[in-house]
Amino acid sequence: MYDVIIIGAGPAGMTSALYLLRANKKVLLLEEKVYGGQIINSNLVENYPGIPNISGFDFATNLFNQIKELGVDYKNEKVIKIEGTKVITSNNSYECKKIIIATGVVNKKLGIEDEYIGKGVSYCATCDGNFYKNKIVAVIGGGNTALEDALYLSNICERVYLIHRRDTFKGEIRYLDEIKNKSNIEIITNSNVIKLNGVDKLEGIELDTGKKIEIAGLFIAIGQVPNNDIFSNIIELEDGYIKSIDGVHTTNKDIYVAGDVRKKDLRQLTTAVSDGSIAATICIKEMI
Repeated sequence: MYDVIIIGAGPAGMTSALYLLRANKKVLLLEEKVYGGQIINSNLVENYPGIPNISGFDFATNLFNQIKELGVDYKNEKVIKIEGTKVITSNNSYECKKIIIATGVVNKKLGIEDEYIGKGVSYCATCDGNFYKNKIVAVIGGGNTALEDALYLSNICERVYLIHRRDTFKGEIRYLDEIKNKSNIEIITNSNVIKLNGVDKLEGIELDTGKKIEIAGLFIAIGQVPNNDIFSNIIELEDGYIKSIDGVHTTNKDIYVAGDVRKKDLRQLTTAVSDGSIAATICIKEMI
């Protein structure tokens, strides 16, 4: 029997574990893939208070090592459902007193790329960028992730096309200014990628403007979506996100929520760790 089971080992989930372990609680941390969440794909984090710059991988690894030293029980298992306070995975089932859901979000897809994933299509420039050294690639998106990806790839690749469906970008101006000063980045606006071409691997893309571009790699950065369908029978969702009463409590008294997976306005590293610490602290008080 665990005091708390945390589902999701991103910054919110690991921060929850940190606070719970320091309160001498028995904690199981479940993660389907690898620890770190979305931040592990960020080449450089520069907006975390007190840390001028750090890679997302280093930040996540430091936090993971911190909770490992405190004795967290960490397992790579996919959660398939929750029954009461029993968490059932594809391998086992676990009993606990309280549950914190911190599953984050997953990358949004174009819907036309499945056969090319791993064969020219990627969602992580820092993970896969080096595969395209001195080659021509494209990035799709208009937010910070897309702009950062384009800048990162411009230092590796021969040429980078930055493609956005609108004529203005949501990302920070400073990133856009850097991009405009890069001679090997070409911005293409008011355009959508409608077709991917290639036999055994990606060789090119077609835009709805009729333009065809030969590329070796395509990096998709069009946002994220939650993946909460397995929880819909026990807690209330809103637009796919977990609805919280006060930012922490869900509509089930034994289940708490933290991080990007909950319905909220701002999704940043700082808000993820804040959510995690608050959820754990309230959980501790309500177990006394």
